[in-house]
Amino acid sequence: MTVQRVLDRQPKGIAPTIAPDTTIAMALQSRGLEDAGALVVSSDGRTIDGIITERDIVRGLKSNGPDLLSKSVRDLMTAKVLTCAPHDRAVDIMALMMSRHVHHVPVLTTGSLVGMVTVRDLLQLHFEEALAEAEAMQKYISGSE
Repeated sequence: MTVQRVLDRQPKGIAPTIAPDTTIAMALQSRGLEDAGALVVSSDGRTIDGIITERDIVRGLKSNGPDLLSKSVRDLMTAKVLTCAPHDRAVDIMALMMSRHVHHVPVLTTGSLVGMVTVRDLLQLHFEEALAEAEAMQKYISGSE
């Protein structure tokens, strides 16, 4: 199973993005942050400058207080972003996410953003695969195929 399978199941459209000079206060009002829990930081909507998550904002508020709200997303984003491609194996990306404690991974094709997968997306896919395999085994064993 590849990352493309996850992308095919998502509503059409790419990952939610936000401009690097947007304030944290504006980022908090973003529907994309509310829905996905993370925003890809991008100047042009195609290339990745960084990523900002709800967790980043909570940690930033803890250390900076309300002054953080007037700062730009650029000041808080993670610049080194783990990415993947649609042809990557979903299980490999899930293992990488677990080992690096990352919950959101943007998906790139030839350097352009085409989507984002989450740990939840990958776990759901893995669960459904395991369930389908178990059902197929049960049919095979019972001879009802």
